Amino acid sequence: MPKIPVITALVAALLFGAATPASKALLNTIPPFQLAGLLYIGAAIGVTPLILRQGKLVIPWHLSKVNLSRLIGSIFFGGILGPVFLLFGLQSASSASVSMWLNLELIFTALLGYFLFKDHLTVYAWLATACMLFAAVLLANSEGTAGITAGLFVALACLSWGLDNHLTVLIEDISPAQTTFWKGVVAGSINFAIGTSANPHSTGFNLIGMAILVGVFAYGFSIVLYIISAQKLGATRGQTIFSTAPFFGVLLSAILLGEPIVSGQIWAGLIIIFSLAFLFLERHEHNHAHEKMLHTHPHWPDQHHRHVHKK
Repeated sequence: MPKIPVITALVAALLFGAATPASKALLNTIPPFQLAGLLYIGAAIGVTPLILRQGKLVIPWHLSKVNLSRLIGSIFFGGILGPVFLLFGLQSASSASVSMWLNLELIFTALLGYFLFKDHLTVYAWLATACMLFAAVLLANSEGTAGITAGLFVALACLSWGLDNHLTVLIEDISPAQTTFWKGVVAGSINFAIGTSANPHSTGFNLIGMAILVGVFAYGFSIVLYIISAQKLGATRGQTIFSTAPFFGVLLSAILLGEPIVSGQIWAGLIIIFSLAFLFLERHEHNHAHEKMLHTHPHWPDQHHRHVHKK
């Protein structure tokens, strides 16, 4: 395996994993709607160099009606609802637990594919689903009474991103980076406007700059680095490396925020590793005939939203 793409993928996972503890810290002073908006505006800024490299920006209303409706749905579920739900959950739970809960996005994506989009799920996928749900219950229990509410908010975020994943994959005539750009610009602006109207003078310019900077690195640059590495490593290797992002989130939560790692989180983490292994076995069984098409769905979480299909 080439060393540079592997390092690039690990840096992308590290940046993406850092989003949760960084957001937890910012929530002490920035309301959820404002923070969600600023993070996504930062993501749009972060992917701009990749768009400039492509040399062309597709304007959404130049898309067909079908693709425009899919893009609007992706913006609504993935850019507006998803991050707000996540931040409300993050307010009352540790960032370590939330980092691990974010793996539910993989499960919701698989279940939505089965029930709504007629995808086939193997035994491995069903086993991964059962294990991940059990891990989510363990995490909720480790967080006490607030864990149930927080877990439900994060689950709603992951459900929103699961819908976003399926819609984004169906969008044609626009690159993944440009989808991310428009999601950041439109959804970020809407959430920030909602948050500002509710709390007009709650956030100073220095905090706004910090939040945007987190979005640039954790969502924008991490996506760019992931795309670069996945194009060299391929689907399975790229996703395997990037799936370390939640565990980077747990580690950084302990180092930067001083959060204790409790036994429930350790057991849940081990179960999640088994779940991810089952999912990768399922993907290996179903190698598609299109290996070079890259789909990237950046938001929170998203070890997740990055699908690389090889021809």
